[in-house]
Amino acid sequence: MNSSTSEEVTEKTAMSVDSEGKPAQIAHSKVGIDAERIRSSIARLTSNSTDELEKLVAELEQLQEFLKSETGRVQRQIGDVLAGIGIIIETIAPWKTTDVTAPQNTHANGRDRLKRWP
Repeated sequence: MNSSTSEEVTEKTAMSVDSEGKPAQIAHSKVGIDAERIRSSIARLTSNSTDELEKLVAELEQLQEFLKSETGRVQRQIGDVLAGIGIIIETIAPWKTTDVTAPQNTHANGRDRLKRWP
């Protein structure tokens, strides 16, 4: 394959400029200035991107710490609720096992509880 490197492109540019009668040194200088501008632009953009990524990483680490603390808090609350449920179950367990019978009604429809008017 014919892939040109930046040096080959620079040499071709210098040769074409030479064929027009301009000194090769000026062509190399112009290419060097352009290359330096490109390098500085890339460095600036990369620096901005790196700074933004570092900020994002810091925010994500803070979020991770927050989520860890919230997870611990929720787990403690769940433990407290389960302990409370255990106490309730222990408290009502005797009621389930004792045979508490309600007083027997002589009248099935409960008319004996009604007050009678004189």
